[in-house]
Amino acid sequence: MPLKPWKKISSEIKFKNPWWTYMYDKYELPGGKAYEYHYVHTAGSSFIIPIKDNGKIILVNQFRYLNERFSIEFPGGGIKEGQTPELVARKELIEETGLDGDLEKAGFFNPYNGIADEICHVFIARNLKPSNKETKDDSEEFELMELSIEEIDLKISTNEIYDGMTMAAWAICKNKII
Repeated sequence: MPLKPWKKISSEIKFKNPWWTYMYDKYELPGGKAYEYHYVHTAGSSFIIPIKDNGKIILVNQFRYLNERFSIEFPGGGIKEGQTPELVARKELIEETGLDGDLEKAGFFNPYNGIADEICHVFIARNLKPSNKETKDDSEEFELMELSIEEIDLKISTNEIYDGMTMAAWAICKNKII
């Protein structure tokens, strides 16, 4: 018997900020039983894998408040309503690395599909040049890292890179880079 989609009965906003909305939905299973679903709605996010001409890949190291530890990640950020994934990818690349370049859409993924409807758009950035645009976010600090493909793989296998979105973006892009 083939699977059938669930039917949304109602949807209610519980809390909203510029990056995400906490939602409460009532829905019905194909058999008719009613349930409720709590989740986070977002306009999405963009992650960028910046590749230098020498083949090194730029990542950022930053402090992550919720885990109270530093995290090595690809540049990226949330999309606000009305923004496009490409616009945010370029803005985040410049903001987090000081570089701009040619963007190529590589794919997408959902980081936590039981909790959020977010779609993360993944880009590869090549032909990097210093940007003359200043878009610094005063709530973030970054340490730039230049790693080889092998160094990224090693840091993932040893949990030095533990960010799930970075690992998912890497899984999408690694074979498009080598």
